[in-house]
Amino acid sequence: MSHASEASALVVSLAAALRERGQRMATAESCTGGLIAGACTDISGSSDWFDRGFVTYSNLAKTEMLGVPTELLDCHGAVSAEVASAMASGAQQRAGVAHALAVTGVAGPTGGSEAKPVGTVWIAWATPSGTSAEVHRFPGDRRAVREATVVAALKGMLTRITSGT
Repeated sequence: MSHASEASALVVSLAAALRERGQRMATAESCTGGLIAGACTDISGSSDWFDRGFVTYSNLAKTEMLGVPTELLDCHGAVSAEVASAMASGAQQRAGVAHALAVTGVAGPTGGSEAKPVGTVWIAWATPSGTSAEVHRFPGDRRAVREATVVAALKGMLTRITSGT
């Protein structure tokens, strides 16, 4: 299954889970530049469960739009568990939704380092039960990293909603 068709199937399931619970979600995206919000709004009726997407590519945008403390960015860098978690929590709070997800990473081909090579992506989810984050190392070119990030973020959101965590 291609990343696009997998993302579409995940969005349909995600929509059903959120509608069933009468809940809404938001996204905060850096390395994907709005691709997750785009996938969510590709289906008709998404306004029932999708509230908004924040595209916060720069550190300033993360601070201004999501309230990510500059200290976190200075100490840990944008591609970190701390910043991803703050992005997800900020999106959840600012949108006033039950669920939010955030992604921040190095899609490449430039920007990687030994500590954070190209393909390193942190994904965080904020739910009524709390916030969690995990790191991924996706292979491939910029497009492949971004597409894999969309799928992993949606899959993680669906898992958390359906399990109540």
